[in-house]
Amino acid sequence: MKGIKDQGNIRSVLGSAIHAVLVLTLLLFWASAASAHFGVILPSDDIVESGESHTIDLELQFMHPFEQKFMDLTKPEKFGFVLAGKYTCLIPSLKQTKTAGHETWQASVTLKRPGDHIFYFIPEPYWEPAEDCYIQHFTKVIVNAFGLEEGWTEPAGLEAEIVPLSRPYGLWTNDVFRGRVLFHGKPVPGAEVEYEYYNAPVNGASVKDPAPPYITQVAVADSDGVFTVSLPMEGWWGFAALMTDPGAMKHDGKKVNVEKGAVLWVRTRDMKR
Repeated sequence: MKGIKDQGNIRSVLGSAIHAVLVLTLLLFWASAASAHFGVILPSDDIVESGESHTIDLELQFMHPFEQKFMDLTKPEKFGFVLAGKYTCLIPSLKQTKTAGHETWQASVTLKRPGDHIFYFIPEPYWEPAEDCYIQHFTKVIVNAFGLEEGWTEPAGLEAEIVPLSRPYGLWTNDVFRGRVLFHGKPVPGAEVEYEYYNAPVNGASVKDPAPPYITQVAVADSDGVFTVSLPMEGWWGFAALMTDPGAMKHDGKKVNVEKGAVLWVRTRDMKR
């Protein structure tokens, strides 16, 4: 009888251990799935003045910005900038790099004309099994050149994009920032906008989150697709609004959704005496 009881106890302990492992695995899976990923395009400077170098370097990445977890970014389908309504392709300038063991890209661009340069890149859609859909981010950042502050209010004509309603450069820490979410050129009422701090040495600090909800901030746009937030720390901030194109692609012969992400990056600086 004692042996039977011991076997029962062992089965009970093993059952509890297996249950705990399964629960932990599910929790880790959902935590990973819920963590926001962003297309990233970071210029070495967002305001280029006449008396300094006219060449900027751009970093292209796909990652979780706050947690600094990188994913592979295949060579973008499109990469360039819009200036005064004219598109310039920069694909030939791309150089493949590795960051934290993952594929990333770099480019150097010399600015020649004054005005707001809307830099953007569009990768190929990639299959995300955890979400049973393809994901494609339309990522942009705006760089001002030589003092002509014209162009930042205009859409770049991307399938999904965030158009600034606050000037996206010259931002102080704690400034209020406003933007409008567009999908196929139309405002998205009630769009959910995730935004994260690029938590790396490039921003001069490493921030620890007291709990998971602090990693990804969330704002909901109004009926005109407009959102308003305040940015509490110096450095780069990324905004992502995710929309769905139902049945837009096929996977294994079946029509599946494509998650289209409108991504915009802005930089804040501390006000110093």
